Amino acid sequence: MPLCGVLSGGIATWNAELDSAYAFKTLLAPSSSLQLTHIADADANRQLATQLFNTAAATLQGRARLALVGALIDLPGWFDPRQAEPPASDYAAQAAAQMQWESRVDFNFAFAYRKELEQRAGGNPSWNVGVNYVALLAQSPDAAEVGALYAQAGLDLAKDLRTLNAGATITPDASAVAYLERNISFDGDLGVPVLSLHTTGDGLVIPPNEGAYANVVAAAGKSGLLRQVFVHRAGHCAFTPGETIAALEVLLKRLDTGRWDDGAMAPQALNDAAAAQGASANQFFGVTFQPAFADFRPAPYPRPHPKGASIPA
Repeated sequence: MPLCGVLSGGIATWNAELDSAYAFKTLLAPSSSLQLTHIADADANRQLATQLFNTAAATLQGRARLALVGALIDLPGWFDPRQAEPPASDYAAQAAAQMQWESRVDFNFAFAYRKELEQRAGGNPSWNVGVNYVALLAQSPDAAEVGALYAQAGLDLAKDLRTLNAGATITPDASAVAYLERNISFDGDLGVPVLSLHTTGDGLVIPPNEGAYANVVAAAGKSGLLRQVFVHRAGHCAFTPGETIAALEVLLKRLDTGRWDDGAMAPQALNDAAAAQGASANQFFGVTFQPAFADFRPAPYPRPHPKGASIPA
């Protein structure tokens, strides 16, 4: 039962981190010494990224471009599970939440933790050569937000996207890609029932991971073994024990009976099952939450990479 699983696999995940890092440096700090790959000093690189981020966040133009950075990897416009999700039309609030994901979570991976990955992999396993950033933004659920914020800031979005496309020349080290393919890319060839659980406002492991996984499972002809449920809440793995138990009971019933109980996986049924665990089981970080299973369809994964997919030469 994967909880907030990195189900797109390692290559797709780190390609997404590269896309955000590349857009950040190219549009907001092109002349800086910020390193995107082959990072020499993780702490120094992270500190530089933080300084550049703070400078960008202080201006209307910088915040618009940070929204684009977030949209390219589908960062949610919701950060704090104790607060209601911003309305769909409140682009400023959504952008502010995305900036929290960037500065407090994702940029640590893009500009610091990548060094440890590269040491394990023996090089850079990520690339953006040939990537069409116009297409990436077009499929993002945040495209309208970015367009509105760019217009408000008086910036030319099409020009920035052309700049990104023109500079997309980063290629990987083949041996490092092979390492990450092993650790791990997914082929979808399930042998046991799998029930995955994800929050809708996860900016560390974005919800489109679930769609990427469902696609490879379908391609392997194993969709009957997979079910996916979602909790409408911000945060990474921000499930209450009650919600986790409710999902686990569904999976255990599938193992006992040999078939999925689709009725038990309806959001209201799962919420009732979670509530039945009691108030003490429906807390997260000391705050009591109402069970929040909901119907949800994640956006397409920005750049999926199923096991065996081609890589640049």
